[in-house]
Amino acid sequence: MVPEESSGATDIESRQMRLRYAGRCHLCGTDLPPRTEALYFPLLKKVACLDCPETVETDAAVPAPLGRGRAGLGAQREYERRRARDEARTREKWGRFGGIAVALSQEKQSTTAWAIGAEGERRIGARLDRVAEELGGLVLHDRKIPGSRANIDHILIVPSGVWVIDAKRYKGKVEVRRSGGFLTPLVEKLIVRGRDCTSLVEQSLRQVNLVREQVPAVPVTGMLCFHGAEWPLGGHLRIRGVQILWPRRVRRVVRTRSAASLDVEAIAERLAGHFRAAG
Repeated sequence: MVPEESSGATDIESRQMRLRYAGRCHLCGTDLPPRTEALYFPLLKKVACLDCPETVETDAAVPAPLGRGRAGLGAQREYERRRARDEARTREKWGRFGGIAVALSQEKQSTTAWAIGAEGERRIGARLDRVAEELGGLVLHDRKIPGSRANIDHILIVPSGVWVIDAKRYKGKVEVRRSGGFLTPLVEKLIVRGRDCTSLVEQSLRQVNLVREQVPAVPVTGMLCFHGAEWPLGGHLRIRGVQILWPRRVRRVVRTRSAASLDVEAIAERLAGHFRAAG
């Protein structure tokens, strides 16, 4: 999930070191005794395990097996990087009063947006894990797009096909407005809280095409999943084949696709090898 103001997530720089004092992994909370080899993040002034367990911190505490990635990890790290950068600038500006200035200053909205996005990805990721388990599938979370700073939030793989899912945590009403037809071209727009967000559909279609290139014989569908939004009566929405819905609707939509017997593990291995996990 990427805030509207940005186009991708960036990893925080780190270096391996031997701890002089005891510490705690800021990702999983594991205690790290002195002289342990660990990763140190200078911007955050925090440490992490060399081989941090692949777990997702969600309300349901759903574990994420090795290789599947961690929902929201890229967005969370970008939030932490931006927060550390903002604090460093504030401290530099205020000198010896920097600590007080940091404590009294309000976090930038553009920085907070990444934390909100990461939380939305984690919540949606947890639900997708449950759907996949029920249907005999699995989910790849937070995948890097080769040659780009952008990512794919979730790739849901079930026996009936592949779903490329972009998670969004937006407030306000979601609707599709259509104009034209008959004598003029049909124009469809995705509107969220009164704003034209049709670019999200275009982004979803680009991600679908990238995934389809890797598994050309498999049905691949795009999905925009909005957490916290308002919806019109009559069910979920569609534009140019992209499903637009809320988290609880995912299970119903995925189950309604025509039956098939795809090799979930083989497809997952192929996609995971091309779209690497963030972090």
